Amino acid sequence: MDIQYLLVLQSFRDLIHDALTGFMEMISLFSVTYLIIVPAVIYWCVHKRSGLYTLGSYTVCVAFNAVLKLIACVYRPWIRDSRVMPAGDAIDTATGYSFPSGHTATAAPIYGGLAISAWKKMRWVSVCCIVMIVLTGFSRNYLGVHTPQDVLVALTIGGCTLFAMDRLFRYLEKKPEKGVLFPCRRGDPWVWRDHFRGSQAVSNGLCERKAVGGSAADDEGWLR
Repeated sequence: MDIQYLLVLQSFRDLIHDALTGFMEMISLFSVTYLIIVPAVIYWCVHKRSGLYTLGSYTVCVAFNAVLKLIACVYRPWIRDSRVMPAGDAIDTATGYSFPSGHTATAAPIYGGLAISAWKKMRWVSVCCIVMIVLTGFSRNYLGVHTPQDVLVALTIGGCTLFAMDRLFRYLEKKPEKGVLFPCRRGDPWVWRDHFRGSQAVSNGLCERKAVGGSAADDEGWLR
């Protein structure tokens, strides 16, 4: 069934003479080349909590995805069935095993993290991010380098990672003393919660200095 789905897409590509192949390659390539820059910029310039949440989700998701690839050892579609012909130059970036999709596992936590962070005040950004998640996953099928289950499992891993990281961040915000895992300087009052406050952040560690006796309201997240 999965191979048949790829063959249907392949027939459609041939029917329209690869008119959409370049676009799908661009969507797919962007997710593993330039997309990571977006949460990095948000971390340094817009909102530290949202940037760290997205980057943390991405790191965990990609690491788990890589381990699962090595455990499952599922071959690429064109190896399983010689009728499958990857489109364009997609085969050049389709290295390693097939299951789950690495491109989708990269796009899901980054676009997803941005969508969650912007949902309350810039919903159009969230909608665009959700569309990009779907497009990235579909592009891997359209290009013939991943089966539907490769993409669906990667999306599931991304969603679970975003949920788990959100729970972790909320826990650390309520219990900031639990977040002091790597104090930046001995003897200094470093507090995890203050890392999510953008104005006085420092770059030398996963935390920022809290003024002794200072108080601060809980931060709900980027643009929220």
